[in-house]
Amino acid sequence: MKKNSRIAAFALCMFMLAANAFSGTKGKAYYVYVACESEDEVALVRFDGTNATVEKEIQVGVWPVETEGPHGLTVSPDGKYWFVSMAHGIPYGHLYKYKTGSDELVGRVELGLFPATMQISPATGLLYVVNFNLHGDHVPSSVSIVDPDALQEVDRVETGIMPHGSRISPDGMKQYSVAMMDDKLFEIDALSFEISRTLNVNKDAKAMGAGGDMHQMHGQMDHSKMNHSAKMAKPTWVIPHPDGKMLYVANNGANEIVEIDSKQWTVTRRFDTAPGPYNLDVSANGKYLVASYKTDGSTGIWDIKKGKELAKIPNSRKVSHGVAISPDSKFAFISVEGKGGEPGSVDVIDLDKRKLVSVAEVGKQAGGIIFWKMADE
Repeated sequence: MKKNSRIAAFALCMFMLAANAFSGTKGKAYYVYVACESEDEVALVRFDGTNATVEKEIQVGVWPVETEGPHGLTVSPDGKYWFVSMAHGIPYGHLYKYKTGSDELVGRVELGLFPATMQISPATGLLYVVNFNLHGDHVPSSVSIVDPDALQEVDRVETGIMPHGSRISPDGMKQYSVAMMDDKLFEIDALSFEISRTLNVNKDAKAMGAGGDMHQMHGQMDHSKMNHSAKMAKPTWVIPHPDGKMLYVANNGANEIVEIDSKQWTVTRRFDTAPGPYNLDVSANGKYLVASYKTDGSTGIWDIKKGKELAKIPNSRKVSHGVAISPDSKFAFISVEGKGGEPGSVDVIDLDKRKLVSVAEVGKQAGGIIFWKMADE
């Protein structure tokens, strides 16, 4: 009898281990922050591997009767702080700093016109945020370089018209952004704060070189005479591959994703997409490229090696926006703005199964989204 009991207990133990191994995410929770631009609110969303829920709604900004417009988000490399750009200042926007966990406001610093997306370099410790500038005429805008500890802007680098998609190279030595109304990709040296290279990502553009000569040419352009009614690529996002060898740019106006060799500084491949590719992310394992299709209201999952779209998944509502992939490369979190009076949402997509597995409703016009942490619970 005792022998049979031991055998039964052993069998049960093995079954439980197998079940846990099969589930893969049992006991693991994923946390993302998402900015709700029309609510002056940031939502903390928790996903337990099955269901996504809103853990907390954090009111942001300092003007209770004005819509300040939280737009871009990032988390410090040590995970202790999160930052949000408030785009609708009078006239300038601000960068706000909060503690993760308690979500207590630490402070803020004034930046340029309509500060948007941002990231902190693990090499310099500085934060690089683009000033998108939706105001007035189409003129070159800038990247603000901020000391996130002192909350002080240390420099401002002029780039192109409506810069967006501020992302840092894996080694932390380069900052990349794209200028939506210039069709250009900009590379800034994270140490010297100088533009090191510029590349036109429009497929109809002539080869124009790179480096200092290109920067000088950009400075001499008469933007008031540019024909903005012409067919433009309108790039909205850039993301480096985790190995640093390639960059991927979303050409929102041309319905394509462009792959760029970061060493040779040339376009290597172009992928035709659904209407309105907007934001991109690459999985940590380097396998998947995930794109939000803002116009189409869907999300694309691409096999990078094959250059093939594996799936196009309709989002829970229209106006797909941001993308954040979990560090274990299992799930993509998509912020979806919604239309009219609809709430926004965070859609969770299983990358291996290639399907939508959960939806959490958040505030109106869900936009910027950033992964905070994975936790064993």
